[in-house]
Amino acid sequence: MSRNKENNKPRRGRSQLSAIRRADPFFERESASYEQPLPSREYVEQILAERGVPMSVDALAEALDIREQELEFFSRRLGAMVRDGQLVRNRRGDCLLPDKADLIRGRVQGHADGFGFVIRDDKGPDVFLGPRTMREVLHGDRVIVRIAGTDRRGRPEGKIVEILERGKQRIVGRVLEQHGVLVVVPEDRRIAQDILLAPAALKGRKKAVAGQVVTVELIEQPTKFAQPVGKIVEILGNYADAGMEIEIALRKHDLPFEFSSEAKAQARKLPLAVRKKDLAGREDIRHLPLVTIDGETARDFDDAVYCERQGRGFRLIVAIADVSHYVAPGSPLDRESHDRGNSVYFPRRVIPMLPERLSNGLCSLNPEVDRLCMVCDMSLSMTGAIKTYRFYPAVMFSHARLTYNKVAAALYDKDPVAREELAGLLSQLENLDRLFRVLLKARAKRGAIDFETTETRMIFDDNGKIERIVPERRNDAHRLIEECMLAANVCASEFLQARSQPALYRVHEGPTLERLERLRGFLGEFGLDIGGGDDPKASDYARLLEKVKDRPDAQLLQTVMLRSLRQAVYSPDNVGHFGLAYEAYTHFTSPIRRYPDLLVHRAIKAALEKSRYEPGDWDAIGLHCSQTERRADEATRDVESWLKCFYMQDKVGAEFTGSVSAVVPFGLFVALDDIFIEGLIHISELGSDYFHFDETRHELLGERSGTAYRLSDRVRVQLVRVDLETTKIDFRLIEGPQRVTRRGGKTTRDNAQMRSPTAVVDKTPSAVRRAPVEAPKGTAKPKTGKTATKSRAKVKPARVSRKSVSSSNSKTNKSRKRG
Repeated sequence: MSRNKENNKPRRGRSQLSAIRRADPFFERESASYEQPLPSREYVEQILAERGVPMSVDALAEALDIREQELEFFSRRLGAMVRDGQLVRNRRGDCLLPDKADLIRGRVQGHADGFGFVIRDDKGPDVFLGPRTMREVLHGDRVIVRIAGTDRRGRPEGKIVEILERGKQRIVGRVLEQHGVLVVVPEDRRIAQDILLAPAALKGRKKAVAGQVVTVELIEQPTKFAQPVGKIVEILGNYADAGMEIEIALRKHDLPFEFSSEAKAQARKLPLAVRKKDLAGREDIRHLPLVTIDGETARDFDDAVYCERQGRGFRLIVAIADVSHYVAPGSPLDRESHDRGNSVYFPRRVIPMLPERLSNGLCSLNPEVDRLCMVCDMSLSMTGAIKTYRFYPAVMFSHARLTYNKVAAALYDKDPVAREELAGLLSQLENLDRLFRVLLKARAKRGAIDFETTETRMIFDDNGKIERIVPERRNDAHRLIEECMLAANVCASEFLQARSQPALYRVHEGPTLERLERLRGFLGEFGLDIGGGDDPKASDYARLLEKVKDRPDAQLLQTVMLRSLRQAVYSPDNVGHFGLAYEAYTHFTSPIRRYPDLLVHRAIKAALEKSRYEPGDWDAIGLHCSQTERRADEATRDVESWLKCFYMQDKVGAEFTGSVSAVVPFGLFVALDDIFIEGLIHISELGSDYFHFDETRHELLGERSGTAYRLSDRVRVQLVRVDLETTKIDFRLIEGPQRVTRRGGKTTRDNAQMRSPTAVVDKTPSAVRRAPVEAPKGTAKPKTGKTATKSRAKVKPARVSRKSVSSSNSKTNKSRKRG
């Protein structure tokens, strides 16, 4: 029920409310929100729980002392509770609590094979939905289900009791003709139903034809007996058109990509340059030779740095674009930024969080122009400890736009041309490098984790297709800037904590007990263990990584350790950052492209003014920002997968070497050397045997032969299939690893597939980097969870339906230097 409606209710004054109504534990909250308060939702649930039986509306009204003139509004509140899944009505219309009726609320997660799961709101075990049940819902719907039994694998199986909310109104897909009927096959494979097209006219009198990609709006949702029906609202073009993969990803993942007219109008009213009146209350640091250091292709510059010697220590200035000066809370630009959550960096295209007028213009710290900034001004000791720091708004002037490669050439390669070009800045760059060396030692002492991972960059031809894929090698200039940003972020978190100003922290928790137990079981096979007992620290991980770094199986051990960690998220509850070994950490340094950073800037300004910044429910905002971050990762992964499949189309039959990047119940995923593309060796290609999946050992083990395939094994494969529509790449095993079998002690070579007794050397790919870890996002793929493992985890023989996953995910082309 809306507040406007409630505010106009003809009800008793508060002084006339009975003792029953005043017993509401949330009476004060309701009174603060409404002049004439109704019983709170929690109180309604409490009364139902105390009575222990379903109650009619009249019985509830009597129990809560609802008068006749209040009854209509009370009924509306009950209806809202039903819509939100807090109550359920039985066939007689009585209200009951879902938990008491063994009913479960959650969101549907579909699977390409037609079944699905309900991801429960109460974090309990997922509930399986069979293909028949899934006919009446779509991926993303919110539902109430009842456990109706168990499926053949022992999982709880549910039946739909009520559909609370439809998750999809618009769906992108490809038009196909089936028996003379046009249908749209969704690009999101988690939606298994085809959508029937209603005979509706299109804008411009155009009609879609088979093969085209379109967006449909659902006019009829699916039922037990009927498919969903939709009308075409947008024709995107042909499937193989240049850039179509991005257009599909934008719509598939519901990414906002067009700014509202209100946001555009607000952006147009902003000046093109800093005005004199904007300088009021700001410190002038235009005389300092601040510089930006970014990648060659970067266009939005969030941060600039300056370093000088200060006694035996250093003074480090990190100046960050002052986006909060131009984007006010609650403004159209703020609403757009919140909805997007972050910029999304596709190959060859960026979907910015802010309009280009700000992101590449007024807010970007472009060279040789005045810009408004927020400054973190730090004094650091020779041991890397931050002795003092100060935040203040300022105006700056970037003296140069530098690149990582140019700085590395001047500082580390001693290139005479680069040194001459940067002659006027060399002194401060060398100070930055000296501070960087100090911070590296402090990092090691702190025990932060450095995992080796590989980032890649796609090189495109004139037709917009991949010409080649190259590794992105990080040099010390990347790490230099990274350490400066980490220092500023730590200061921001400490500053806000000290002033009790709520904010979003970047939190990264350690491993769960279950993951830790699996990790220890795996390490035990190698005679290794990780310290820290049930509560290991980042330093325990770092010590073990240092211990095993020179072993031939170091890549395997590192990968399993990384996958034991949880994903970093945004939250107002500061629980520290495990991977970086910080007790408090937040994001301050990228407000042009991350909404949490913009919120942190506003919080810092409020603290400086001794006021308080409250944008709303911090928990909800943190959850939203974490979800938009994952949404961006999934969208970029989809685009890169499609591009890689397109690149591999003409290579069917070719042979490659690579490493096993994931072991799943239905086969092995292999990442190819040099081109960094991933595909599947299906379990049926491993030989004539029954292979059993061991999740703890990350292994498939042959029942008869004792042949084992495990994570990080070196293999040689042949490309046998590339499917652009499903972005799947399939390999056939040519040569596997040489090792002693579990039985008989013989060196194995699969009798059906292996053609050479020569073992493939177990080595780490040459193109690797050391990067700070805050989440195992890019490495825990392909998933072996809800959409894969659940459907295959207990399958013994090679009789699983053929299944593959998109090619590997390289990170976005925007450097993640800011922690």
